[in-house]
Amino acid sequence: MTNNATCMMESNTATSGALARRAIPKHIPLNQVLARINEISTLPHLALRVMQVANDPEAGAAELKNVVEADAALSARVLRSVNSSAYALQTKITNLHYAISYLGFNQIRNLAVTALVSEAFKLRGTIGRYDRAELWRHIVSVGICARMLAARKRIPNYEDAYLAGLLHDFGIILEDQHLHDSFEAMIIALDGTRSLSELEEEYLGFNHSTIGLWMGKNWKFPPAVQSSIQYHHASHKCTNEHVPIVQCVEIADFICSFKGITSVGINLVPPPKDTIMAMELTKDDLKVLITDLDTEILRYESLFKV
Repeated sequence: MTNNATCMMESNTATSGALARRAIPKHIPLNQVLARINEISTLPHLALRVMQVANDPEAGAAELKNVVEADAALSARVLRSVNSSAYALQTKITNLHYAISYLGFNQIRNLAVTALVSEAFKLRGTIGRYDRAELWRHIVSVGICARMLAARKRIPNYEDAYLAGLLHDFGIILEDQHLHDSFEAMIIALDGTRSLSELEEEYLGFNHSTIGLWMGKNWKFPPAVQSSIQYHHASHKCTNEHVPIVQCVEIADFICSFKGITSVGINLVPPPKDTIMAMELTKDDLKVLITDLDTEILRYESLFKV
């Protein structure tokens, strides 16, 4: 082997080692991070307005229609989703008024928020095993699975479980976008021996639930969404009326991760045994849910497109 080749191999090895041993970046105080995010909103204003309407008990379908139809691209996407195979309509729906009448307020809200949140994933990218496209697939799948579980357990307002699942890992999106260097170093350190939250605390100074909740409160996310962001890894700590939705999100997060649909490219979500027991789910119940999820994901394939 020539000296040049030897030097090149040594250089590559050193580079690889440096990458694996990347120093922990200096933490940026959380309040500074939040101020930075507020200056450059990660979510379009329209998405926040849709959720504000959804959070208003006095608002109705007409108010939501007025918000959605203000954006032609969003209106078109909602109509395209409504007319997809997921709903198996015999007659094509061509305007929002009919769409809302047919599907109802909550489903239209969910379609609109999904379309708007997907804008955060337009810029594709990977870091090691982490893939933004896979994070998008994870959060949509958790939303679908949480709604399935909530409907089967006859939880009131079960459609809220979809929105809560869709936004449960919103903090990861914020970390990737606004603390990218520290986020990259953390992702590189993922090896399966420690939880994501532990590594986030080490590399960022806080975890995705913390930053997600702060922004969720500031942007007035619906209460069930806020609770799911905060407690989706520990629903037993939730003491408000949204416990059933949070439990559905926690179990859905586990099921999707177990199936390989993960948030950061590696399954770091342990079985939430206490939550499974609290919801009185048997092993057979979980097996059926895991199997049926594949079919449900195929039904809602249009939601995964960004």
